[in-house]
Formats: sequence, C-alpha cells, structure tokens
Amino acid sequence: MVTGAGSAHDRLTEGAVQSLLAEAFAPLPLERKRVLVILPDGTRHAPIPLLCRFLQDQLGHRVERLDYLIALGTHAPMNAEALEKHLGANAEALTRRFPNVRLFQHQWNKPASLTTIGIIPRQETAELTGGLLSEDIPVRVNRLVLEYDEVVLVGPVYPHEFAGFSGGAKSLFPGVSGHEIIDAVHWAGALVTNCLSTGGRDTPARRLIHRAADFLPQPPICLSLVLQKEALHGLYIGPHLEAFNAAADLSARLNIRTFPTPFGRVLTAPSRIYGDLWTAAKAMYRTEAIVADGGELILFAPHITEVSFTHGETLLRLGYHVRDYFLKQWDRFSDVPRLVLGHSTLLRGAGTYQDGIERPRIQVTLATGIAETVCRQLNLGYRDPGSINLATWQRQEGPGSLFVPESGETLFRLENPMEAIGGRSR
Repeated sequence: MVTGAGSAHDRLTEGAVQSLLAEAFAPLPLERKRVLVILPDGTRHAPIPLLCRFLQDQLGHRVERLDYLIALGTHAPMNAEALEKHLGANAEALTRRFPNVRLFQHQWNKPASLTTIGIIPRQETAELTGGLLSEDIPVRVNRLVLEYDEVVLVGPVYPHEFAGFSGGAKSLFPGVSGHEIIDAVHWAGALVTNCLSTGGRDTPARRLIHRAADFLPQPPICLSLVLQKEALHGLYIGPHLEAFNAAADLSARLNIRTFPTPFGRVLTAPSRIYGDLWTAAKAMYRTEAIVADGGELILFAPHITEVSFTHGETLLRLGYHVRDYFLKQWDRFSDVPRLVLGHSTLLRGAGTYQDGIERPRIQVTLATGIAETVCRQLNLGYRDPGSINLATWQRQEGPGSLFVPESGETLFRLENPMEAIGGRSR
C-alpha cells in the first residue's frame, strides 16, 4: 500500500511532506532497528536537507541507527563542500545534530565494498530484454544494504535515458551496485536507443532493475519524489514498484513537453548541477527527439571542462559514436565497459554505420569549456561558447530554432514520437 499525494498544479507544502512521512512510518515496527537511507547524489534536484530533517524527526528517537548511503553509481565521490550543500550541513554539524547518524558514499569499483546477492541467468536476461542481451548477470550490491534491518530508497522520478524514468529500485541498481549490472542496464538502454526508451515506463533496463531488486532479502521502502525543476509536486511512500509507478504517472504529466514538428537547431543549456560532460549529457538525451534529421544540437555549458571525472581517459580513446559503429565492429570494442559504450552512443545520438561510413542523424556540437582539439578527438563538433548570446540566440537563429535553458530533467519530444522516429535513422 502506498502513502502519497501529488498534483500537477500545486506544490507539496512542508507540512504535507511531514504528514505523509508520519503516516507511512508510524505503523512500522522500527524500534531499536538499524535503518539505512539511500540518497541520490548532487546530480538530481531533490529536497534532501528537508527530507533528512523530517526522517530524523520521525525515526531518530526510535531506531538504533539511522545511516545514509549516497547512490553514486559510477559518479565521482562528493567532496566535503558538495556534501554540505547537498545535505544542508557539514559532516561535523550533522554528527552534532544527529548523533546516531553515519554517512557513506558508494564505491562501485571497490570489490570489498560489494556482495553478490544473486545471478540473473542468461535465458531470463534474454526474456527480460527481448533478446537484446543474453548473458548471466551477477547482481552485486553495496554490502551495507544487507547489514541493516530496513532500507529506505529516496529518489526523484524524472524521464531517464535507459530506465525510462529514474527513481524506485534504480537507487539500488545501478545506484549502489557492482559494475556487472551497471554495464547491463546502460547497454540495454543504448541498444534500444535514447529516443525509444526515455519516458517509457517499461524498458528492458527497468525490467533488469526490478529483477535485480527481487534478490534482496528484505523489500525496501521507497520514497518516490516528483519535482518540476526544484518544486516538489508529489511524494509516494511504500513498496518500490507501487511508489515508483505512482510517481512516474505524475512525472510524465509534469516533465514531458511535446511539439508538433522538429527544430532544425536546438541550443540546450544543462543545469549547473552537472559538473562534467558525462552528467551534462542528460541535456542532449532530453532534447534529441525534437531535432530534425540533419539538424544540430548545441550543448551550451561553459562551466564544463571535463569529459568525465571517472571515465574521461576511456572516452578520449574511444570517442562518441552511433550504436551501430560499435555493434558492427564488436571485436574492436568488446573489452570496453559497456557502461562507457552506452554513454558514447546516447550522446552521439541515433545514426547508421555502413560500409565503414558513420552517418549520425544529427550534429552534436559542444559549446563548453572543453577545448576544440578535444571535441574533435571525441568526434563531436565545437563552437566557442563566447560566440553565443543566450538573450538573443533564438531571435538571431530565426524560425525553426529552440533554446532550452536549465535542461536535463524535462523530456522534449514530438507529439507522435513513433511516427516521428519511423523513417528516421535509428
């Protein structure tokens, strides 16, 4: 049973949030229990300080421990300054205010921090992905998840490039999991392609995520948040599937915009919560579908100077390419982590690779702090960000152009996406 409330028109008040948490947690037998709360990192808009304060009010006096684990996936760890901003207080202040609280960050590349809870066999993998993948997938998760009596997942639900929507059990897989399931879900999404998976409720990656969650010995409690930018419109608390589904319904109403026809040129400016191209690529994922065949998508982010804090060296060797560039030369790329291959194809967008010639559907141009030589090395276009005046850009470019500010969480697509994709390069 889900406890929740949401509206496409009105924001949830702090009082409403507090009441929903009280209603959901009061009946649970949590006295003297150890509770682990899994939080998103700073690459998602979410009222984390508010929720931490209210969770402490509800649970701090009842439970033996109330600890937090940041679901980084493969993102870089948050430094002290970023954590202070994210949590609304520095570590010392948190410890002083909440003496029974510890804070952890996931370490996906540290085997000692992980434990195996199951294996999705290849036959089942093939069934779940519609034949896109056929392999045994070990399901490894941060061992802290098994050391607590109750696990609480906190996550915003937005359109997402491989999972369809973020949130729910995605906080676990890939949020606090090992590289095998991380690789599998990202590659499954890339094989489907961004335009066909983003904003879908039932994607191959989402099916793998839910199957992985079945291996947990104790079903988690899920707090699914629905926001439009930084405004909280919905909160659903309960079993992860039900809470996620309720939140995805509302998020689709709030965070998907449609247009009747595509644009020849789109300038998309990602939110400053994204610190590298790896995360800022969400601005491209959310707008690719509204760019006309042969059009240009310009990613404007002067503050970004890094390709990826975690995977930059690999991407500089690999570059950005359409999906079939890798599939038709698999012997060359089979040893590259599929997580990185997936990101490469999703940012480069749809296209074809035939007779040794790569033909992307659209041009992707970076107007960032990344040097022109590096952009060319990455197989992406370059534009000097200083040449772009945001105040006048759309007027200068004329009809058929669109400027999308603060992008990365709202999905822009055509009114009839299947008709629009049909006949376009996939």
